[in-house]
Amino acid sequence: MSEKSPSKQKIKPQTLRGFRDFLPDQMMAREHLMDTARQVYRSYGFAPIDTPALEYAEVLLGKGGEESDKQVFRFTDQGDRDVAMRFDLTVPLARYSAQHIQELGIPFRRYHIAPVWRGERPARGRFREFMQCDFDTIGSTSNATDIETLMVINDLFEKIGIERFTIRVNNRKVLNGLLEKNGLQEHAVGILRCLDKLDKIGRDKVVEEMVEHVGVTAEQAGSVLDMAQLDGTPEQILSTLEGMLAGSETGEVGVSHLRELFATANACGIPEGRISLDVSIARGLDYYTGTIYETLLGDLPGIGSVCSGGRYDNLAELFTSQKLPGVGASLGLDRMLAAMEELGMTQKATTPAPVLVTMFEQDRLADYMKVARSLRAAGIGAEVYPEAKGIGKQMKYADKKGFRVALIAGADEFAAGMWQVKGLADGSQQEVSTSELVNFVAGLVR
Repeated sequence: MSEKSPSKQKIKPQTLRGFRDFLPDQMMAREHLMDTARQVYRSYGFAPIDTPALEYAEVLLGKGGEESDKQVFRFTDQGDRDVAMRFDLTVPLARYSAQHIQELGIPFRRYHIAPVWRGERPARGRFREFMQCDFDTIGSTSNATDIETLMVINDLFEKIGIERFTIRVNNRKVLNGLLEKNGLQEHAVGILRCLDKLDKIGRDKVVEEMVEHVGVTAEQAGSVLDMAQLDGTPEQILSTLEGMLAGSETGEVGVSHLRELFATANACGIPEGRISLDVSIARGLDYYTGTIYETLLGDLPGIGSVCSGGRYDNLAELFTSQKLPGVGASLGLDRMLAAMEELGMTQKATTPAPVLVTMFEQDRLADYMKVARSLRAAGIGAEVYPEAKGIGKQMKYADKKGFRVALIAGADEFAAGMWQVKGLADGSQQEVSTSELVNFVAGLVR
């Protein structure tokens, strides 16, 4: 007798920490949100692009700051090249623009919906692989493009269906103007990184970090935080800033740009209070130079900003001598979906087709297929159950998958030229002729 060969040990099916599989209901919610973002971006004239997941490490490193560099997935590929996986979509855009701008022309408006990777600690709504939905305008320093970025964010959240949200804005020129007046320009990067932690660790800890790690005095750190913690209406804060920054050309430009932003938003009908001026936000990435944005959900402020961005005028100069200033923002898809799920805004259906065509007579397969094809031709998704089974089993399948309508026909219905149309949400049922079926179903699912 031949010996029985040893069984091969099974590999445990598991995903890496910080990475995820997506079940159909999750993926459908993701695709719906991406489609919504595409629709809004396209309405403003932004065109789609794509870039590789891998870049030469020198393209990515040193662009977002020390913390960002620590989170980059970096390795040597089979060709012994030093490569890294993109940590955002903005730095690759700067490289892309420098490489292709002669073909693209300026201003160049693009959107890019794609995954990025960061080796950070996973948390609620935060993963090591996540999707970003970016839009940017390259090649213009006009404040109009900064203001339009705000408009896109507002329209995107309205289109998604978020009723309560706040777009917090600031301008790096305001912060830099104060540093100029206090002789702290050489410490700008360190100060702004510390300032970006204000919400998380509080004033005293920020002062402590500025003194210990940046090298400024407690008095100097206090003056920065006094400005950063200004409170009141946008007009009140701007009036105070004008006095504090008088004589600093950089600071005065920042205040002027913010004034125009609030005035234009008001003229365009954006609800009062939806945009707030928060002088404390600096954004953690080093490349921002002008207006910056963070978007918080009114019902879930603890989840953090779900759409952020700003102006970056010097990023592309690392790749080209041509001036290619940019401004844009990014919707954090995964964080937004986590918020929408918590708010009860996502559906649990696991099928994109609203109609199930049940099967009871195997020899009438062509008739079932034909009616499904007629529905699809009318723009109505339809799935045919593949086997002739009992009604209970097929209805259980329909409920689990989240179909909205089931079409039922057996020998009697075929003989009469009729179909039973069952509404799965309310349990209603009506007999409809084959000739009227498509129009009747369309009225139920649209």
